[in-house]
Amino acid sequence: MKIIEVGTGYTSIPAKMGAATEIVIEELAKVFDKNNINYEIFDIKDENRQDTNLKIKEIYIPKFFRKKDVSLGLLHKLKRVIYSVKLAYALKKEIKKSKEEIVIHFHNQYNMFFFSKLVPKKIKRKSKICYTVHSYIWNAEWEKIETSIKKRYFQEVDCVKKADKVFVLNDKTKEHFIKQLKINEGKIVKIKNGVNTEIYKPRMNESENINFFQSGSVCERKNQLTAIQTLKNLMKENKKVRYIYAGGIIEEAYQEKIQQYVEKNNIENQVEYVGEIAPGENLAKYYNNSIAFIFPSVLESFGLVIIEAMASGIPVIMYGKTEITEFEDLKDLIFVYKDQESFEKILRDKIFNEKERENIVKKARKIIEEKYSWDVVAQKYLKEL
Repeated sequence: MKIIEVGTGYTSIPAKMGAATEIVIEELAKVFDKNNINYEIFDIKDENRQDTNLKIKEIYIPKFFRKKDVSLGLLHKLKRVIYSVKLAYALKKEIKKSKEEIVIHFHNQYNMFFFSKLVPKKIKRKSKICYTVHSYIWNAEWEKIETSIKKRYFQEVDCVKKADKVFVLNDKTKEHFIKQLKINEGKIVKIKNGVNTEIYKPRMNESENINFFQSGSVCERKNQLTAIQTLKNLMKENKKVRYIYAGGIIEEAYQEKIQQYVEKNNIENQVEYVGEIAPGENLAKYYNNSIAFIFPSVLESFGLVIIEAMASGIPVIMYGKTEITEFEDLKDLIFVYKDQESFEKILRDKIFNEKERENIVKKARKIIEEKYSWDVVAQKYLKEL
């Protein structure tokens, strides 16, 4: 059997940016490689790919489109289509020449949709098709997302219906697939994401400041402004308190709104945007040099940054409106605030209480190692693949 992990074409693997899906593909492949599993990553061509020993087959598309890694406009969509078409023909060729069973693991709706349309059924039958749903939208209530699903996620609906096996990150997605899309429950498997516990691990905090860190795309959904508003009083009381945020700017207007707020409140020297940070050692330093990870996002499919933070030895403070329910085994170690008063109580009782904080960090790290390391998670995938 050969497993083909399909790169999305958003950014090349190893992930140069904080792109959760690409990180998942990369980490699965690392475990496959370590365990001598026959695998290959099919990924977009990139002359500037980071050094790697992973087995990667590059799919050529014109260089003009390869430059547009993070733009989400029309050109980006065209890039996705071109890559997906080229990918479909490469996968078709691979299936036809193979003398062993091929398992193709897709992670993106464009990629699988065009594969389904362009590769004849007779050829597809020689392979097993698996699809992981990474889209955050499915974790919301159906009444809120039904219109968006029809307009923007019709390709993903097609993928889920046609895949031999579907992997989901949360129960709400599974519920929608069964009730709304009438997908056979037997082919849906929930597998949570993992974290690289060798890279993200506790280290000494080398910062002289009191840093609260957030990582994720800069946009209203990630809700960075609410984090700043919550920390404003603390920043005014103590000039060493900093809010540091990293991630690609998806909504320019939202970033401008943040800038206007910090300038109006005279805290611009305590709010720092550090841009897009490459996942791995660079990102780990920001976790390690923070006193806590603040997570105000209003909607997520899973929240990979939560387990990265916990693996790195820092507590997580979560906004009460965040719709994440997948951390039952960590719920006592994730501190949820609903208002300013409850936030300040968390700081007093948990974050700035050195003994309590030390216990939290130890307990969280133990659970992460036992249940969320990629060695553990990849074995679950292997069993199903």
